[in-house]
Amino acid sequence: MSAKVRRGLTTFSFLAPALIGIAVFFLYPLGSAVYFSFTKFDLLSVPEWVGLDNYRRMADDPFLLQSIRNTLWMVVVFVPVRIIGAIGLSMLLTQLKRGAGFFRTLFYLPALVPPVAATIAFVYLLKPGTGPVNHFLSMIGIEGPLWFNSPAWAKPSLVLLGLWAIGDLMVIFLAAVLGVPSSLYEAAELDGANAWQRFRSITLPTIRPVVLFAAVTGVIYTLQYFDQAAVAGSIASGQATVGGGISSNFGFPEGSTFTYPLWLYTVGFRYSALGYANALAIGLFVVALAVTLILLRRAKAFSGEES
Repeated sequence: MSAKVRRGLTTFSFLAPALIGIAVFFLYPLGSAVYFSFTKFDLLSVPEWVGLDNYRRMADDPFLLQSIRNTLWMVVVFVPVRIIGAIGLSMLLTQLKRGAGFFRTLFYLPALVPPVAATIAFVYLLKPGTGPVNHFLSMIGIEGPLWFNSPAWAKPSLVLLGLWAIGDLMVIFLAAVLGVPSSLYEAAELDGANAWQRFRSITLPTIRPVVLFAAVTGVIYTLQYFDQAAVAGSIASGQATVGGGISSNFGFPEGSTFTYPLWLYTVGFRYSALGYANALAIGLFVVALAVTLILLRRAKAFSGEES
C-alpha cells in the first residue's frame, strides 16, 4: 500500500464519524422527506404515490397562505429588531466603566430561560385584565392593549418576548465590538468624527460578518418559529391542553400567531396527512436555503468580494 493511499485512508478514518452522522441524521431524513412528500401517507397505511398532488395542494390551502403571511411578518420585523437591539445593547455595554460584568450577566440571563417557561410568564405578565404590565400602565393613565389577546398586538408581543431574551445575540455582538481595534477609533476622533460617524464608518463595517451571521441564523430560526407561538396562543386562549388537542388553539387570536411550522405540525399530527406535511417541510427547507444563499451572495456583493 502506497503512502498516498495510507494518507487517504487515515484522512477518511478521521472524517468517517462526521460523514456517517451527516448521512444518518441529515441526508437520510431529507431523502425520506422528499420521497414521502410525493405520497399519501398517514403512518398506518402503506404510502401511496400521488406525484405532485401535495405540492399542488399548497396553492389552494388558505391556512397555508395565512401562516406564510404571519411568518413573513415575523421575518421582516422580528429579525431586524433583534439584530438592532443586540447591537445597540452591546454598544452601550462597551461604554460602561463600572459594573460591566454585572450588566452583561443580567442581560444574558433571560436567554437561559426555557422558551416555553418564558412564554408562559410573558402571557401572564401581559394579561389584559390582571397582568402587572397593564396595571402599571393604568396607574400612569395609559390604557394597555390586549397584547396576546389582540390580533393586532399578538405578533408585536412575540417580538417583545424575543427582545427580552436577546442576551445570546448580545454576547456575540459584544465580542465583535470589543474586537474592533481601538486605534481606529482614536484616529477617527483625531479627525473629528462623532459617535455616529465612528459607528457607521468603523464599527459597522468591522462587525459586518457577525451581522450577516445573525441575519442568516435569525431568518432560519424565525422560519421555524414554533414553541413561543404555540404556547402563547394556547395559554392566551384559556384552553391550553396537551398532545394533539393543543393544535386546536394554534394561532389565537384569529390566526394572528399561526406560523408556518404550526400549520405543518397541525397537518402532520392532527390530520395525520404526513405526505402533505412532508411537502410543507420540503418547501420550508427550500425557502430557508434560498434565503440563506441570497443573503450570502448579497453580502459578498456588498463587500466587493468575488462570488
